[in-house]
Amino acid sequence: MGSVRLQDVAGLAGVSMKTVSNVVHDYKHVSVKTRERVQKAIDELGYRPNMMGRRLATGKTGLIALSFADVTIPYFAELARVVSEKAAVHGYRVLLEETLGTLEGERAVVGSSEAGLVDGILFQPSVMSSSEIAQHRGDLPIVTLGESPAPLSLDRVMIENVAAARDVTSHLIKMGRRRIGFVGHEINGLSATSTQRLTGYQEALEQSNLPVDPSLLFASDAISAAGAATAVGRALDSGVQIDGLVCRDDLAAIGALRALQERGLRVPEDVAVTGWDNIHLSAVMFPSLTTIAPNLDLLAERALELLMERISGYDGMGRHELVPYDLIVRESAPSF
Repeated sequence: MGSVRLQDVAGLAGVSMKTVSNVVHDYKHVSVKTRERVQKAIDELGYRPNMMGRRLATGKTGLIALSFADVTIPYFAELARVVSEKAAVHGYRVLLEETLGTLEGERAVVGSSEAGLVDGILFQPSVMSSSEIAQHRGDLPIVTLGESPAPLSLDRVMIENVAAARDVTSHLIKMGRRRIGFVGHEINGLSATSTQRLTGYQEALEQSNLPVDPSLLFASDAISAAGAATAVGRALDSGVQIDGLVCRDDLAAIGALRALQERGLRVPEDVAVTGWDNIHLSAVMFPSLTTIAPNLDLLAERALELLMERISGYDGMGRHELVPYDLIVRESAPSF
């Protein structure tokens, strides 16, 4: 059987080709009944829009890129799923770009290598400076995600990391914990993410008149569960006493739990532990993990809305927006 054409769908649905096109592109003025009839014909015939034809007709590729450091990090994998789901509402498919957290990888994302491949980029930088990002090709719309500084000319969507870190640290303080460590920041220089979360941790301690003790900062050589397990284990073996741990992400918390268990320390009785990101594993591990949960649905929706506006021609100053987060209390640091 040959490929299904737009006119085939129109004939089966009893509407014009323009109406079918309006349904395919999700134009809002199509009535519910007509939309249902056209969608039924699309499903019955197995029609798929011709992307090359769309590009010739609209000048758009129908693709956007989502770029971040490492696809093996659970947070990014879950972000990719949500962005792909939300992008489909706008008629877009998502191309994943992994930078490996290198300057070369990030420069490739915002450089001319993307010309003609995608209509825009959602970009979570790790190492590229704000000023360098600002110098990217101006005709390729970019919306940045996350904690790294963003140029005033570009849009950015993120959560308030300092406030969230302050909240989760305060939760441990309310539990009565007084020797609270911070786990998972980098040995070889702090990322923007770690800097903001460490700042919120410190603010919560100071607001409760607790000492900020450098010996309770457990740096790891990699952002990983294994790196965090090594860092926490090394500190415990050296005699450092703790009764709480704020971990920069859920992976670090998983590593911390391993180190505590290996040394016979109970969670939360001896040491309460918190994570960050609310990855799917956090709810089913034992003990289940108290964690900061960014609202990924709203983050993806708002970032895509801003990107669609840029793709449609908006060229104003950058919009820097915050989306909500929640503190999810579970077994590793319960409320008392």
